[in-house]
Amino acid sequence: MSGPELTRRQSLGLATMTLAAGAVAGTLGRVVPAQAAAPAFLTKIDFKDPKWNRDAFARLDMDLDPTKQKIGWFRGGVYGVRDNEPVRTLFTVDGFSVVRSQQLPDGSWRRMLREIGFYRDVQTGQIMETWHNPYTQEDVRVVPIANDPFNYTIGEFLPEPPSYGGLNKDKPPKRPLLLDWAYGPDGTVILTTDIHLFYPSALQPDKWPRESAGSYSRVSEMFKYVVKREDLENPAKTHVPCVGSWARVTPWLPWMLMGQAPGCINYFCSFGAVESLDQLPADLVAAARAKDPKWLSAPDSDYGPSLSSIENYAREQKPAPVPPGWTPPMPPPPRVLPGR
Repeated sequence: MSGPELTRRQSLGLATMTLAAGAVAGTLGRVVPAQAAAPAFLTKIDFKDPKWNRDAFARLDMDLDPTKQKIGWFRGGVYGVRDNEPVRTLFTVDGFSVVRSQQLPDGSWRRMLREIGFYRDVQTGQIMETWHNPYTQEDVRVVPIANDPFNYTIGEFLPEPPSYGGLNKDKPPKRPLLLDWAYGPDGTVILTTDIHLFYPSALQPDKWPRESAGSYSRVSEMFKYVVKREDLENPAKTHVPCVGSWARVTPWLPWMLMGQAPGCINYFCSFGAVESLDQLPADLVAAARAKDPKWLSAPDSDYGPSLSSIENYAREQKPAPVPPGWTPPMPPPPRVLPGR
């Protein structure tokens, strides 16, 4: 899972703050935790202030104390959608990310993250290495989500969409960072974000006939964050706990070997954060450790490029052989109502 997706790699610098420990600057709520060279951030809620938006969103997404890392989790269902049939539950997804922050000289926040996710069998709950594709009646090898890194900068202006190694060249006009915040019930604040992308796919059909859903990738992600207002206004919290939902609409996953068959995948997940890896499912942590121990900690420095699972697949996998006579699976024909 990749939050409101934002910019390409850029150089870093950690701002040096000389305010006294615990000091509050004026009435804006700019505070410094009780430690040397601690980061400063705004705490007085102001939905119309781009700098408050920057700091508030950064505190949800990571811990602004650069000596700490935030562990986020996500889990939920993954569904197949085709014409002329019910939506199918294909499998579940279970994953986590580990993120670290650095404050840049202009007051923005650099987020440095690793993220890994595994797919589970719907019936047994076991992490899958292979999966029986009900559309093709074929057993396929499952490829986990593995993003290292997925970095971006949260500043007072809306960042550029992710470039995905230069494939996405969309350059929207520069606009202040004013996110969709609203007061919820029982002292909560709700943040809604989304992103809708359409860019050339790293998996072109001529090279990847079974993995490619087409020449372009069309991906949308929608998030809702629910936080306590008192936490947003608390100057002692460099990270603001939240829970929320994440939805993703994406082409067939390349390892499903669906080719350009009509249809798509929908993810519907919950997310939150934990204090330690011990609070995550033991088999999830073990699977990540077995893949590489690096997945258990956040990056200590900035590097890139930041790619999605599709670009990583193109770099790390090989095209599947095409069986004689193979064609992408098609949805069933429309049903005819009785008497029509």
